[in-house]
Amino acid sequence: MLTLSQGTAVVIGIILALWLGAAIWAVVTGLQLRARSRSTASQADKLSLLLESSPALPIIVRNDGRLEAQTRIADWLGLVRMPNFLSDLAQPESGLTREDADALVADVSSVQKTGRTFSRTVTVKGSSRTLLIRGVSASAQLANQGSVILWFFDATESQSEIGRLSAETRRLSQAFSTLSTLIEASPIPMWHRGPDLRLAMVNTAYAKAVEAENADDAVARGLELMDSDGGISPMAAAAAAKARGEICIRTVPATIGGDRRSLKIVDVPLGETGVAGYAIDVEDVERARTAFRQFAETQRDTLDRLSASVAQFAQDRSLVFCNQPFQRLFGIKPEWVVERPDFDRLFDRMREAGRIPETRDFPAWKAERRDWFVKSGGAVEENWLIPGGQHLRLLAQPMPDGGLLLIFEDRTEQAQLASARDTLLRVRSATFDNLFEAVGVFEVDGRLHLWNNRFREVWGFEESFLAGHPRVDALADAAASKLSNPIRARMIRDLVKSATVDRKQRSGRFTLADGRHFEFAAVPLPDGNALFIMLDITDSRRVENALRERTTALEAADKIKTAFVASMSYELRTPLTSIQGFAEMLQSGLAGALDPQAKDYVDAIVQSAERLGTLVDNVLDLTQGDAGGLPMERKPVDVTELVTRAGGACAGLINAKSIEFVTDISPLAGEIIGDAKRIRQAVDHVLRNALHYTPKKGRVLLHATGSPDSVTIVVSDDGPGMNEEEQAAALDRFSRVRQEARQSGEGAFGLGLPLAQQFVELHGGTLSLASEPGVGTAVQITLPRK
Repeated sequence: MLTLSQGTAVVIGIILALWLGAAIWAVVTGLQLRARSRSTASQADKLSLLLESSPALPIIVRNDGRLEAQTRIADWLGLVRMPNFLSDLAQPESGLTREDADALVADVSSVQKTGRTFSRTVTVKGSSRTLLIRGVSASAQLANQGSVILWFFDATESQSEIGRLSAETRRLSQAFSTLSTLIEASPIPMWHRGPDLRLAMVNTAYAKAVEAENADDAVARGLELMDSDGGISPMAAAAAAKARGEICIRTVPATIGGDRRSLKIVDVPLGETGVAGYAIDVEDVERARTAFRQFAETQRDTLDRLSASVAQFAQDRSLVFCNQPFQRLFGIKPEWVVERPDFDRLFDRMREAGRIPETRDFPAWKAERRDWFVKSGGAVEENWLIPGGQHLRLLAQPMPDGGLLLIFEDRTEQAQLASARDTLLRVRSATFDNLFEAVGVFEVDGRLHLWNNRFREVWGFEESFLAGHPRVDALADAAASKLSNPIRARMIRDLVKSATVDRKQRSGRFTLADGRHFEFAAVPLPDGNALFIMLDITDSRRVENALRERTTALEAADKIKTAFVASMSYELRTPLTSIQGFAEMLQSGLAGALDPQAKDYVDAIVQSAERLGTLVDNVLDLTQGDAGGLPMERKPVDVTELVTRAGGACAGLINAKSIEFVTDISPLAGEIIGDAKRIRQAVDHVLRNALHYTPKKGRVLLHATGSPDSVTIVVSDDGPGMNEEEQAAALDRFSRVRQEARQSGEGAFGLGLPLAQQFVELHGGTLSLASEPGVGTAVQITLPRK
């Protein structure tokens, strides 16, 4: 038997005890690990289930590009199986698009390099599914270094909602922008008050109305558009609208651009955001309303003054107005009009007064007139013959507001006038046909409308031809053969056209082929037609020809007379010169001394010879002037010297009659271009004429002045003067002077003034005579400088 020592036994006991303890620890530890393993497996199962039901699925992209993912992701991508690499997610018929796959590879590469996360939205081919991919770096516990976790979210519904909300946001933004633009461009002032009811926003029209620099300036300064209305400020009015929660409208005065205007203010409460408002300028509307009221009052006042009877009905068919003629015509009292009777009652009253036409079925007749209120197509016109023979014309006009306007016109007098007019027309026709003149009336289009028997007889037209109302062209062609000169037939057409189109009156003459002469005229008529009148002037033409022949003979006789007078003047000059020469010889004593009586006789012969010579010279000048053969010089003439000498030449006559002779010659008289002899003769004739007719101790003025263009010479006296008849005779070479002058031997034939006038007119000047009986006479000579 093996005997163990005590120490060995102890060692063995210790070893066995340690072994037993180790076995027990191992059992306990195994049991603990088993329990922990079960718990971990249970938690892993829960996490796996949670991951399977999660809206996000992960894919681990390792640093070598390989993928670790669940099969659900392949289903989301429409793939049969999950590919090994990220770039293989793009398949021909399914998976991601090539662009999305390449972009995803680039995003993963960026995460691997920088560690930054990313988000990307991709779409699946052949599907409406949208996936949101978020990429983050993987921790070392999940994968090796450089790996990336891609979380895939199914964002189809959220993206659709986001798209819908984005579209709605764009629509609302566009609508807000449009509304803001519209408010800004609005021509009426608009504003918004914040919760504190202070101005928060205004448009440009508001800023312009309050004369602010811009909208911000108006808001910053708190410029109100309108004044306080009855003590209520604009903010108080807005507060009242906000408190009631209703739109408030009021009309207040305001000053816009320096003008006082009426504004219609509208406050619109917007809840907690404040109050909006806008203003409409109703000044023109108020004025239009006032003008309309005034117009209505004026219209009714005017209608009340018309002779026509007027009644106006409202939309409810009540009588709202009738003028005085209507009340008198239908026997309606004013107090009954105040009750505003309806249409039916008024017609009943008119029937009772016997002022409507007689009818068998009055209710039906009245119902037809009642339909005038709703009748379309304009006014209705009727003619009423009421008892007593009175004629009424009725005009019923439906009004735009549903009312009715009745206008009655008493045409009784017009009917009587129409009857009288018919009678006058018959009288006119009879008168027209029996006129001595040939008359035709042409219409505007040139057709013959009316003619009388004389017109047909003059032209010899058939009645059937005229009954066809031929045009003026055809009538002129038919009349051509009746004229002595057929070409003048076109004058008929031209005259009618001038009267109808140009509205001008023209006349003329033509001769018919049978020798008759007619004077014709085309006269425009007020209705646009033309009156063609022909008057037979054959007899007057014959008288005219006879007078013309007589005038020709008289002109020839006058020429012969002028030539005879000129010839006789020359013939008288020769013996007159001999008589004057011998008488002057006797007067000078060449034939011996003469006794006093013989000397008086010789002096008388010399004076008579001088007067006869002057008379012959005057007659010769007159005849030469008439024949245009009077010689004229064109030289400078000193008017001052000429007038002075003319006054000095009359000194003997002035002294003989003790006449106060006054000479007034202005330095402005100067020179003129003309015949000095003829001008001197003209002044002498006028001056001697004044001296002859001025009584003893009378007064004669000789005045001369000038202008840049002419010279004026005036001779005035205080003689007996002349009336209008004597003034006209004084310038007539063939008139005789007054009996007193002839008895005194002065101005025997009165040739002085006619000769002076002739000499002045030959110089292009004028001679005028002004005289008044008992006052005197003034003769003015005006001569041009050149």
